[in-house]
Amino acid sequence: MPRIAVGLEYHGANYAGWQLQQGLRTLQGVLQEAIGQVAAEPIHLACAGRTDAGVHAAGQVAHFDTAAIRTARGWTLGANTHLPPDVSLSWAQQVPEHFHARHSAQARAYRYLIANRPARSALAAGRATLIHAPLDAERMAQAAALLIGEHDFSAFRAAECQARTPVRRLETLEVDRRGDWLLISATANAFLHHMVRNIAGLLICVGQGKASPDWASEVLESRDRTRGAATAPADGLYLWGVRYPAVFDLPAHAPASCWAMIPGLPDFTSPTGSSHVVV
Repeated sequence: MPRIAVGLEYHGANYAGWQLQQGLRTLQGVLQEAIGQVAAEPIHLACAGRTDAGVHAAGQVAHFDTAAIRTARGWTLGANTHLPPDVSLSWAQQVPEHFHARHSAQARAYRYLIANRPARSALAAGRATLIHAPLDAERMAQAAALLIGEHDFSAFRAAECQARTPVRRLETLEVDRRGDWLLISATANAFLHHMVRNIAGLLICVGQGKASPDWASEVLESRDRTRGAATAPADGLYLWGVRYPAVFDLPAHAPASCWAMIPGLPDFTSPTGSSHVVV
C-alpha cells in the first residue's frame, strides 16, 4: 500500500496538541479527517514530533498509508480545502514503505520566540511569549553553551514524559537578539516532553539576572526537574523542521516565511541585527 509523507504548518493555539484525545479538538484529528476526505477512506497519521497544546509548527512532517491514488498537488490542495485556516499541508510526496515520520528522522529543530518589551504586542498575540523584564542575550548564550552535547536531560523533562531514556544529543542551542525580539533555536536528535520549554524557562531566568549562566550546568548535572526553572509558555514554541536521510529526497522546506505573520518582526535568517549572539 502506498505511503505518503506530508509537510505541515499550523498555529496551535486552538488545539489540545497533536495527539487524538476524546472530546477535544486536536491537530491529528482535524488532519486525519481532512486527508481522509481526499482519500475517500479513513487514514491514520504518524508525525515526527507530537507537539503540545498551544505549540505551533512550521515544518512538521507526518505520513499515512492509503490505497487511494492522488497526485502530490491533489493531496495538498485537496486537504487544504477541508482544513481550517490555521492548519495547512505545504507538500505531499510518496515515500518508500520503510519511511517513518518519527523513526526515520535524524534530528528535529525547534525555535522559541520571545517579545522582550514593556508593552504587549497585539500582532504577536499567541505567536510569541512576552517577557516584560529586560533579557541579557549574552548571559543566555553563555548558559546555552553549557547544555550542548549528549547528556542526561532528566532535569528538563516533564513528569509525564514517557521516553525510555532521558539521554539526548543537543546539537545546537543558539540565542539571537534583534531589537525587542529574541529567538532561541535548538536542534537535537530528539527532544523529551517539555524539554525545549524547560530549557527556555531556564535561559529566561538567566537573562533576567535571577541566576548565573553556570546555573545551567548545576541544573543539568542534578538530573532533578525540581531544581530548574518554570516551564516557559507554549505560545512562543515552533517545531521548525525535521531532518531526514537524503535518500528519501523529501522536498526542501523554507519555514522562515512563517514569520511574515508577525508584521515588524526582524528577519532572523539574516546575519545582521542589533545583537546577534550565537553559541
